[in-house]
Amino acid sequence: MEGTADYKSALRAGAYNAAVYRFGPFTLDGATRQLLRDTGEVHLSPKAFDLLALLIRERPRAVPKPELLEHLWPATFVEETNLAGLVNEIRHALDDSATRPALLRTVHRIGYRFIGEVVETAVMVRRSAPGPRPCLVYNNREVLLIDGANVIGRAPDAAIRCDESGVSRHHARIVLEGGAATLQDLGSKNGTFLGSELITSAPLTDGDEIRLGKATLTFRTAATTAETETVSM
Repeated sequence: MEGTADYKSALRAGAYNAAVYRFGPFTLDGATRQLLRDTGEVHLSPKAFDLLALLIRERPRAVPKPELLEHLWPATFVEETNLAGLVNEIRHALDDSATRPALLRTVHRIGYRFIGEVVETAVMVRRSAPGPRPCLVYNNREVLLIDGANVIGRAPDAAIRCDESGVSRHHARIVLEGGAATLQDLGSKNGTFLGSELITSAPLTDGDEIRLGKATLTFRTAATTAETETVSM
């Protein structure tokens, strides 16, 4: 739900899909929005994660391209090449082949379907606890965070859009889980700093200053005003 529409709907509903899917050496966790392998985490862009999650949920149905485009870019016209680019990203992350697929198959003139064997280990809907939400303060604005992963970067599909010098497309993320917040670098070119310390992963506390390139953001455990933004557009 690093995509704008997914973030807005999740915040309104106070819920998220926490299904956990295991296939081969991979685990896709809907709560933390992570793709994990037995050797560690595999990075996917937010849109690619959403596409993979949808195809797994709809398995073994072949999902038509118009349906995928509407799900990923609601009420927005985009070229099918954008969809093909996400499919290529997923295949690269899964070490899958377009010509001899084991997980993601192209259904010519229709769309795509997930063909791997999946074990669904948990399905639940969790609702956020009532009360103030954690947020990031950036450019004098409070941007609410949701449970799971909140990606920060220059890419249009980043949850917290940060279009400043030195910031990567998907630079870092804040993961909210079990009442705790963790800042994680996503292999950015210039690194992620918590205060003056270069980090790969670190817990966050109220008032912590995050530096990404020339951008400075402040983490707050609770928004201080009623006038907050759900996402950075």
